[in-house]
Amino acid sequence: MADRAKATVLPNAENVAAYLRAHPQFLAERGELYGVLAPPRRVHGPVLADHMAAMLAAERGNAAALAARADGVLAAGRAAAGLAARVQEAVLALLRAHLPQAGAVAECIATEMPALLAVDGATLCMEADLPGIRRLPPGTVARLLGQRSVVFRPGGEDAMLLHGEAAALARHEALVRVPGEGPAALVALMARTGEVLDPSQGTGALTFLGRAIAAALDR
Repeated sequence: MADRAKATVLPNAENVAAYLRAHPQFLAERGELYGVLAPPRRVHGPVLADHMAAMLAAERGNAAALAARADGVLAAGRAAAGLAARVQEAVLALLRAHLPQAGAVAECIATEMPALLAVDGATLCMEADLPGIRRLPPGTVARLLGQRSVVFRPGGEDAMLLHGEAAALARHEALVRVPGEGPAALVALMARTGEVLDPSQGTGALTFLGRAIAAALDR
């Protein structure tokens, strides 16, 4: 019985109207409410006209936000498609090249892939001492990638280790795992601008590139 007595009593229309009259700035300070209010059928006087204008402005703002969000999604989709196409060209370059040993794969990555992937540099790094491949200390690949196949990050840390003399250009990086049974390896891509290596482009294409490089190393 006590719970029923304490039940909330919803205000009626007169209560709401009285509250709004006593607090004329209530709606103006809460623009999001215009999105759920029904507009008046006809406009009578400047006050209602102002509220109608506020409701229209709120809806226009919502429409603009939705349009901007849609444009962002479309732009990300186009960027991802562009990256996938560039990776396809890089994989074809691996298939066309005569790569009898790991050093030749590393040379193909360093000389051909920057232009194909629209980056400023690409380096094959491995936890092994092999000719033509940048050597990494044991445990470096696990430290940088963990369980991930691709990591996008700002440049700077470990730049000299991964890129050598070109480290100053590495303002943005994508580290791509090269899977396999041999020594741990990765490909370090670097760029001066963030648009080239944008995480929103997705990791699927670069993951595939890492697998293709692993296959080339196993040939």
